[in-house]
Amino acid sequence: MSDSGDQSGAENRSGADDGHSADDRAARPSRLPRRRRHLPRPIGIALAVLGPLALTAAYFTLPFGFLVNGEHLAGWFLLGGLLTLLALGMLATTVRAMSDRPGHPGLGILLLSWASILTFSAVYWALAIGHGQFAGIQTRLDALYFTGVTMSTVGYGDIHPTGQAARAIVLLQLVYTFSFVAGGITALGTRVRGRLSRRMAR
Repeated sequence: MSDSGDQSGAENRSGADDGHSADDRAARPSRLPRRRRHLPRPIGIALAVLGPLALTAAYFTLPFGFLVNGEHLAGWFLLGGLLTLLALGMLATTVRAMSDRPGHPGLGILLLSWASILTFSAVYWALAIGHGQFAGIQTRLDALYFTGVTMSTVGYGDIHPTGQAARAIVLLQLVYTFSFVAGGITALGTRVRGRLSRRMAR
């Protein structure tokens, strides 16, 4: 009689322990969500300011002699690969901005857009100095000015392409601008408006 009582008591204690541990397991989260690391605001502001300045300094100081010499096709392939990487980066950053995931896609869009502008400027300068494909481009500032004018689709007529290769690059820049740069800026604007509307709705 005592053995059966002890056995039932042990079973009750075991059931109570199991019930308690089950409750603890149910109340305890299985795995905490991993928190994404973001850039602190001061670092983001510093990159937004210093990044374009560093790219601009590189554009005006780096030697582009390998582009002026028409025999060095590797340089042109390098620029084509750079523009391809910039386009892929802009596409990925645009998708991130449209998905409203946490992060700083605006910083990426700013740096990638400015890097693509400087890349086209380097191409225009090389075509003008080394191959005579442009009328009016004599300095790198002239090439940067023409890139901005082409990007904004405002033509003043003071600088214009005279060769077939230059005209092809100008058309490529127009397609590139409307496909990637304008798309990234539009996605960023949509992201900012969405966040502002959510804050105002609170």
